[in-house]
Amino acid sequence: MSKALFLCDTNAPLARLEVKEHFDSLSDKEKNYGDRQKLLAHFIGRAAWAGARITSATTSHVSPLLFQLILDIFSDKHDSKKIRDVAAFKADAGLSEENWKLFLEYSVQVLYNLSNFKSFGDTKFVPNISEADFKKAVIASGSDSAIVVYEKLKDHIFALEPADSVNSYCDFAQMLHIGFPADGHTTGYYTEEVSKQEVEAVQSILEANNISPLNTRLFKTASNNYTLKIASANSTPSSVFKSTDGFIAVTVEYSDFQPQMFKAAVAMRFAAEFAANDTQRDMILKYAENFESGDMEAHKESQRLWIKDVGPVVESNIGFVETYRDPAGVRAEWEGFVAVVNKEQTAKFGKLVDGAKEFIKRLPWGEAFEKDVFNKPDFTSLEVLTFATSGGPPAGINIPNYDDIRMTLGFKNVSLANITNAKTPGVKVTFVSAEDLPTFEKWRPTAFEVQVGLHELLGHGSGKLLTEESEGKFNFDTKNPPANPITGEPVKTWYKPGQTWGSQFGAIASTYEECRAECVGMALCVDREILSIFHITSDEDVSDAIFTNYTIMARAGLASLEVYDPKNARWGQAHMQARYGILRTLMNAGLVHIEETDDENLFVHVDRSKILTHGVPAVKELLVKLQTYKATADSENGIAFYKALTSVPEQWIKYRDIVIKRKLPRMILVQGNTFLDEKSEVATFKEYPLTLEGFIESVIERNF
Repeated sequence: MSKALFLCDTNAPLARLEVKEHFDSLSDKEKNYGDRQKLLAHFIGRAAWAGARITSATTSHVSPLLFQLILDIFSDKHDSKKIRDVAAFKADAGLSEENWKLFLEYSVQVLYNLSNFKSFGDTKFVPNISEADFKKAVIASGSDSAIVVYEKLKDHIFALEPADSVNSYCDFAQMLHIGFPADGHTTGYYTEEVSKQEVEAVQSILEANNISPLNTRLFKTASNNYTLKIASANSTPSSVFKSTDGFIAVTVEYSDFQPQMFKAAVAMRFAAEFAANDTQRDMILKYAENFESGDMEAHKESQRLWIKDVGPVVESNIGFVETYRDPAGVRAEWEGFVAVVNKEQTAKFGKLVDGAKEFIKRLPWGEAFEKDVFNKPDFTSLEVLTFATSGGPPAGINIPNYDDIRMTLGFKNVSLANITNAKTPGVKVTFVSAEDLPTFEKWRPTAFEVQVGLHELLGHGSGKLLTEESEGKFNFDTKNPPANPITGEPVKTWYKPGQTWGSQFGAIASTYEECRAECVGMALCVDREILSIFHITSDEDVSDAIFTNYTIMARAGLASLEVYDPKNARWGQAHMQARYGILRTLMNAGLVHIEETDDENLFVHVDRSKILTHGVPAVKELLVKLQTYKATADSENGIAFYKALTSVPEQWIKYRDIVIKRKLPRMILVQGNTFLDEKSEVATFKEYPLTLEGFIESVIERNF
């Protein structure tokens, strides 16, 4: 095992999440309401960050202590909401300039990822300095609590091998990847004793009793006895549910993460006072109800109302949303964002929405596998004010993730413009040849914008799940069932009552769906009518935009090897696994080849002349399979197909070694903070310097 794989990133580029001018533009004083929109944004942002420590805890059982350790080290001893005198701290630590920088970098990475596991890759990272130098900095902080906690955690902070014996502090504090502990990994969703098979057995009990796992953690208390902890501000009497044979018992308890959920609920109730309309207020109050009670039905109702809140000036979404990091693929990570709408960019996406009903017909599956009614979604370009999440925010989002709401009411798409446009000048592009680089750099922002739009709107927004909604009630004709596009025979499988896409496809559901959405973008990005919406019209521009989009995907597929763990044959990131599968598809089609140079470098080459004749047909064939298995709940064949698609042969391990050698650190976004002046009842926005110290200060002043 190479230690270099797990060393903390150094010289990671910093970029500011530019949004101050958009926040400052929020004002409705002419209505004699004061800056209500700013206050709305402020309180929702506070709610989002209030729950961020939950994400730390669900990453690993050690992460919350490590996160607080870093905060204690850098917080002022007399005011924990302010950063200490960093210059004096540096002098007291007595470290060299280089080692001080490396200490700062590790601290920033822990705060950014809310843990010492990369949010993009789920791999542990360790400091680039010695334990002795790290300890000097901890002692120099003068924080008694930091010194005590560091002694507990120091072995874990630097460990690069699983513990030989049970660790006195945490049974599995030394693991290097997020995953099931039984497989040699770590997670905060389960105790060490819980296996994948046990999670599946408990999940069957939850489905039978209509209990959502999204906001839960699972703890084993005795043989065949488990406690399911539900995140909520309120305490509710526990209940016990058993398997049909009575062999397994699950005790359901509320009030997990009670302090965080209470703070989030209070902030949302304050936010409701500044809602722009009744629908928005009701939505916010449903969020608060969910955080208080733990009832995910309240969250589902908030999402129904969210869809109806069309065209708000301040947009947001919050809660237990994405299931990427749960090794079982059913428990969600807390996240939340609040943003200001970019009206000019939104108008462009509006044209894509207007044509969406027609564009979906161009996807390569029949109408029987598409939603009965296309509910025209809201597609908004946003300037993100704050995004509480582990690591960097995404470039676009399509939510809600509740399939029944998607099919009946619709969804919303948001493109996060200031995240997509965040700039880090001078960063070198890897794996693209000198010949292709000028076109790639010129067209990458536009091509990526097209892909994000298609991925979110027509990717995640398309496709039907054949479902028995209740006993004897189906959303398709069972007397004349549609033909399976793969076999040509009538479909034989579908979703039974209580079953969901996530429950049937489990851990691969997220990456499988990302692959499907990416393929939709690849299939439709060649459509000239769609490209014209983005003002790409001339033959040369069309060719360059399409070529760049396919090159982006091929390059991403190669770079994805960074997050593949060959020892355990597992992937650490949903999107990257998907892009690797697409790369292999394009290579098998003869569209892409990889050049290996004598100086241990790699370049992806896309044959521009074969995109329409080889690339698009291959992507559409892949799409048909992905959609068919998903639509028919054929998890047996679907999972086997996807695992084969994304398997990494032995000969590709040398590519992985080169990718890791050439990998660049991921960009770190420095987010600002809003503050409430209680005397004037006005919310203000503060930006921070693009420095490591500036980033740390922003987190400390966030006070979450």
